[in-house]
Amino acid sequence: MKERAQLKRILFSQRVEVIEQYNERRDSADQNIARFIAACGFHPIPICNIPELVEETIDSYKPDGFVLTGGEDLCSYGGNVPERDATERFIVEWAIENNTPLLGLCRGMQFIADYFGIKLIKVEGHKAVRHQTKGQIEKEVNSFHNYGIHETPISFKVLAKTDDGVIEAFRHETKAIVGIMWHPERESPFSMSDITLFKELFG
Repeated sequence: MKERAQLKRILFSQRVEVIEQYNERRDSADQNIARFIAACGFHPIPICNIPELVEETIDSYKPDGFVLTGGEDLCSYGGNVPERDATERFIVEWAIENNTPLLGLCRGMQFIADYFGIKLIKVEGHKAVRHQTKGQIEKEVNSFHNYGIHETPISFKVLAKTDDGVIEAFRHETKAIVGIMWHPERESPFSMSDITLFKELFG
């Protein structure tokens, strides 16, 4: 336990599941997200979607990095999880202000793009498929998204695209901010190239 406590702490966001039967809004995340972050050599910590507690949580843990996870649409694109949008917006702003590495997965990359002023577009052929990327990152990736982007925010560099022009990965030119549209936690076994990407950003 002592060795684990010394690992860099990576806070990750969660989905909001609406359970109407019990009038509950539950935070949840695939356990493989924590397993993947741990496989990269870091200590994974979920963060709750209660905006008024987010700052206190971050200040308490003093994280070494953040992961915005996938699942659910942004409210401005039909989603119904405003508390998650608010939580992730605070995370992005805190990460920028404190020069803390930030990585967005799928929805997380969409959120970063939207935060920096890029409009998301509906895409076809990217839901529950595998496809090849090209560019600085060339590999076969899983794909589970209905929205994507065809242009990058100012000061971001494209790392990967698909043949239909959808940007699959980008990185800020001066800040430690990366977005990827695939889900590394859904690969079995985990991809070494994804692990390397995490280690390079958070290491």
